[in-house]
Amino acid sequence: MSTTVEHLHAVPHLTTALTGPLYELEAHLLDHQARIETWLRNQWLQTPAPFYTSVDLRNAGFKLAPVDTNLFPAGFNNLNPAFVPLCIQAMQSAIERICPDAAKVLLVPENHTRNTFYMENIATLRDIISRAGFAIRIGSMLPDLENSAQISLPSGRSLTLEPLQRKGNKVYLENYDPCVVLLNNDLSSGIPDILKNLEQRIIPPLNLGWSSRLKSAHFSQYRTVAQEFAKIVEIDPWLIDPLFRNCGEINFMKREGEDCLRKNITQLLSDIQAKYNEYGIPEKPFVMVKADAGTYGMGIMTVHSVDELMDLNRKQRTRMSASKGGQEVTRVIMQEGVYTFETWGNPHSVAEPVVYMIDHFVVGGFYRVHTERGTNENLNAPGMHFQPLAFAEPCNCPDVNKSPDANPNRFYAYGVIARLATLAAAREYAQNKS
Repeated sequence: MSTTVEHLHAVPHLTTALTGPLYELEAHLLDHQARIETWLRNQWLQTPAPFYTSVDLRNAGFKLAPVDTNLFPAGFNNLNPAFVPLCIQAMQSAIERICPDAAKVLLVPENHTRNTFYMENIATLRDIISRAGFAIRIGSMLPDLENSAQISLPSGRSLTLEPLQRKGNKVYLENYDPCVVLLNNDLSSGIPDILKNLEQRIIPPLNLGWSSRLKSAHFSQYRTVAQEFAKIVEIDPWLIDPLFRNCGEINFMKREGEDCLRKNITQLLSDIQAKYNEYGIPEKPFVMVKADAGTYGMGIMTVHSVDELMDLNRKQRTRMSASKGGQEVTRVIMQEGVYTFETWGNPHSVAEPVVYMIDHFVVGGFYRVHTERGTNENLNAPGMHFQPLAFAEPCNCPDVNKSPDANPNRFYAYGVIARLATLAAAREYAQNKS
């Protein structure tokens, strides 16, 4: 059975297979909307949300779950411009909550100056912060940057990068003394000395970077959140929670730690198959093996059987041995693979929604689309492109007079699951602080 999601503004025309169970889940979330929103409001009072977040979701028709949560999100340039006002309002709220007397913001980006897509993201962030009423300048940690440099972007905008400087326990730019340092750098390569022990407020905190954070710790928190939420709305938590296991002390090149991988993947495939049998799902279970720290879609592979893992060639082992910035992969998370049965365009290319949040507000999203990847593969890979969504209003405004599968209501479901992942990240940070 398949159904077509109706068109709304710039929303991609998507077809979702196996919609029966998900239709029921969406309907269930709509029926419990007041209870959901009350519960989430109470959760944010107990555990404030991270400054900003992006959540990768997978919609299998029978299951809707997050598969990655990024606390230093790039890609703001891919959001629908129609909802920039919502981003501005959320940005004001986020900065005022964290630093009520903030006036000057220093934005510290990644060193991807040749990646124009990433720099467009920085330009969009700069514009949002500026329009929110804050002074904003960009401090770069490029090692060879001695003077300010201007970068022209395809959008017609330009960026001025200035060398980040430090005096005592404060960072600054020439003639600019910021009260808040905003990182859009995920610290995959470690925490630079220039950022250590600052008296200024750094957001997000340094210990949320990938040099300190583990995906397995995040999904442990998410598992608890999903179980609590499932009791509130009376559903099986598996419908929104990917099963996972993790292994430390892995070396793919030396084939060390294979026993741990074999044992855990075998158990995970068995557990997934048991849930598929319970729900009458005919698909073949699969597992995503990922670096336990890191992003950018690196260090990831799809496994349908243990034999595939044992038969990796040298090229595949090399690819799994390093993540972003050339960091060695020594720990992996094995996560239940969630099919994506949403497609975009003609030919039908697989697509997955990515939801963006500033503070605890859903501010937009887009579909990551890949013409050459399958329903069981990682889409965060070269060749992907993005389809912006008119996402914000639907995420916050379900329409009870429409089908649970209609745009506003599907996107409400996306927004709920993304907020659960963001709550898990908030608890992750709170636990690390204590």
